[in-house]
Amino acid sequence: MAAFEEMGVLPEIGKAVEEIDWLLPTDVQAEAIPLILGGGDVLMAAETGSGKTGAFCIPIIQIVWETIKQYTSGQNITSVKTINILDTWKLNLWDRSNSTAITPDGLRCQSREQKEWHGCRATNGVKNSGKFYFEATVTDEGLCRVGWSTFQASLDLGTDKFGFGFGGTGRKSNNKQFDLYGETFGLHDTIGCWLDLDVMIIGFSKNGTYLGDAFQIPPSLKNSSFYPAVVLKNAEMSFNFGDSNFKYDFPKDFTAVSKASKNNTEISQNKLSKQNSSQIKRPNNAPFAIIIEPSRELAEQTCNQIKKIKKFIINPNVKDLLVVGGISVKEQISSLSSGVDIVVGTPGRLEDLISGGHLSLAYCRFFILDEADGLLKQRYTPLIENMHRQMPKITHDGKRLQMIVCSATLHDFEVKKLASKLMHFPTWVDLKGEDTVPETVHHVVVTIDPQKDISWTNCSNHIPTDGVHNRDNIKAINTSEALSHGVKILKGTYCIKAINKYKMDKAIIFCRTKLDCDNLEKYFNQLGSCYSCCTLHGSKNVNDRKANLDRFKSGDIKFLICTDVAARGIDVNHLPFMINMTLPDEKTNYVHRIGRVGRAERMGLAISFVSSVPEKVWYHGEWCPSRGQRCSNTNLTSNKGCCIWYSEHQYLADIEDHLNITIQQVGPDIDIPINEFDGKVVYGQKKSNNETLYKNHYDQLLSTICHLTQLENKAQLMYLQHFLNT
Repeated sequence: MAAFEEMGVLPEIGKAVEEIDWLLPTDVQAEAIPLILGGGDVLMAAETGSGKTGAFCIPIIQIVWETIKQYTSGQNITSVKTINILDTWKLNLWDRSNSTAITPDGLRCQSREQKEWHGCRATNGVKNSGKFYFEATVTDEGLCRVGWSTFQASLDLGTDKFGFGFGGTGRKSNNKQFDLYGETFGLHDTIGCWLDLDVMIIGFSKNGTYLGDAFQIPPSLKNSSFYPAVVLKNAEMSFNFGDSNFKYDFPKDFTAVSKASKNNTEISQNKLSKQNSSQIKRPNNAPFAIIIEPSRELAEQTCNQIKKIKKFIINPNVKDLLVVGGISVKEQISSLSSGVDIVVGTPGRLEDLISGGHLSLAYCRFFILDEADGLLKQRYTPLIENMHRQMPKITHDGKRLQMIVCSATLHDFEVKKLASKLMHFPTWVDLKGEDTVPETVHHVVVTIDPQKDISWTNCSNHIPTDGVHNRDNIKAINTSEALSHGVKILKGTYCIKAINKYKMDKAIIFCRTKLDCDNLEKYFNQLGSCYSCCTLHGSKNVNDRKANLDRFKSGDIKFLICTDVAARGIDVNHLPFMINMTLPDEKTNYVHRIGRVGRAERMGLAISFVSSVPEKVWYHGEWCPSRGQRCSNTNLTSNKGCCIWYSEHQYLADIEDHLNITIQQVGPDIDIPINEFDGKVVYGQKKSNNETLYKNHYDQLLSTICHLTQLENKAQLMYLQHFLNT
């Protein structure tokens, strides 16, 4: 099973991402894909090139395809929901404001609008005669108004003559008349709603205490049905209509609304009952997902990514559309009218199509803001909020609207403000926080000094070099070129020395280039089966890379030699060792590399070989005709060549400055002390001998503890003597 499929991704999508050459999910994909597939809102921060676009495109394509399949396979979505909702008392998905979200069980609702009231009614009401009761509990901070409403009333409960509400500010309301009543209520308070149709009285209780009659229902509403109703402003309430035990007692002559007889029950004449057709007909111009990008270029990239990921998704097909400026709006309108499932666009063109009625948000299931900080800096906040307001918070198939927000930093004030207003308890996937080295990783630097260790001068069996010195004079051992050549030989020797010293039988080894990987593989093969290995880099095809990784994970080979790009996202259980043949160009990649070990509370050792002198290396840019393929131009880039001088000491300083630490350096014998872990360490395993961890501390403090005990006893005796004398 492919790595993506292990997260619940469809095999067809897994096949497509393998073609894209994504052998393994990146860190951000591994974090975000399961969260989005699970139905949650996600706040995501990650570097460019981290796989962020795939992190939201993969699960969105999958869920959109599954939703389309429901609609096209003949499943009667409406009928299923009708039976479930009308058989029991619940809050009605089809009788609510756009910004009111209702849980699938229909017993809790929420609105995150901070300036507007949004409400809903129950699926059923009571009529004719009888005394009825239900409870509503405040489950989150905010303003609530709860009570009874006839069907013709506004969803803003209490603002017309057909609705009767009691609010958290301690006021009752009807027909926009807000009068003091009872007392205020808030988080965790339970409001009992009382309706006596025999005498036409409405009242309320707070936490079991009746607050008195609130309303005398006018005779004009005598023949009306009354539905439990609520209206919220940035708040949440849960309801109990009587299918479970009430929290507080109520008079025996009252009945739970859910226990009302059929003669006293009215089924809501809302959109749901009117849509009792065989199947919901979704308009062609109503996509399931809207993805907003701050620029045309980003929108095009995202749309291209979607096309690649959905390549093998058929029966039904997922239709995507790019909506940006510079393309004929008539063509886009035509595409929308023909049917679309996922829309990727820029704010300006999206706004034009929505305001013109060409793009409907009525069935939107996903709302994605990519590069949200950029969108907000361009002052698109009002547009985003307006689009969110038009989207149903619970879709026609009973699913909740999901929001994914991507940003360069989640700690941006405007991004956090927008997220708190629009998103529903989002999970943060922040891979751009401050880089730190886990406590389970012991990382050290071994300095490679070809001036002190001249064994490279007479080493007959050494690692193949990368050929940058083929045209240089390296016979005089004190030249820069010769010392650079010596570094390349010594690094191979030191790598074997480290493997032998720590009896490494499983390790990831990072090299700077694909050529370096291949050369190290040849060197290990020369040394025999004790150093079994394989490589993982961009020149390997997908099947070879997958096979090599599987061989390494299964233990068929001991060493996986790879580049940064190929190794991103690799997770091998209990991996004990990691070796940096060369420090990474990017300082942030240092933590990424050494983070391959020390996982799941297992101890890990990371060794980095750092040259004391500059090393000449390949650096193929756009000027290179073959981009590194069989290139032999060993001149420096300053002389129209493809080589540079690489200063690892400067990279080491940058890494230490970035991490705000000094990395421990060890000598050429690679003798690494392990006492810093305060206990016996076996790399690849959890710390052992826990019983001895604190023994030394206890022995050191024993005399002090005894002295403190004596002082405490003396103080108590002095107090008793003073108390008895007085």
